[in-house]
Amino acid sequence: MRLDTVDQQLINHYQRNLPVCERPYREMADTLGISEDEVISRLAVLQQQQVLSRVGPVFEHSQAGASLLAAVAAPVEQIDLVAARINSAPGVNHNYAREHLYNLWFVMTAPDEDTLDERLDELEHQLKLPILRLPMVEGYHIDLGFDIDWDALP
Repeated sequence: MRLDTVDQQLINHYQRNLPVCERPYREMADTLGISEDEVISRLAVLQQQQVLSRVGPVFEHSQAGASLLAAVAAPVEQIDLVAARINSAPGVNHNYAREHLYNLWFVMTAPDEDTLDERLDELEHQLKLPILRLPMVEGYHIDLGFDIDWDALP
């Protein structure tokens, strides 16, 4: 799939610099010389075509409350049931299966540490499975933006 210049600019300019304002798509549109609706439409098409997997900001989670990586060793025959229960818990924003004794890993967030502990305790009680709690000891920033040389692509 060949992307036009506007799509290329959307990808290049906003991988790292998504405007933080009330109407980010309008600000992007003004910069690119197109309408806000066109920005939204183009981003939707790029996602549908799997050129982009996600559109949105990444926040420093420690500035927005509490979070924790957690894992559960779910019985294989119940993994879908356990995953569904985890997904329905408040504050869960990732949940993925792994080939490991601890086969379901998830991230839970909350406004503060006490609420996070309460949510994890409640989920552990509902699952009747111990939850491995892995608090972040040290954070690392990984820049997931890529400089794309559009002229070098086939």
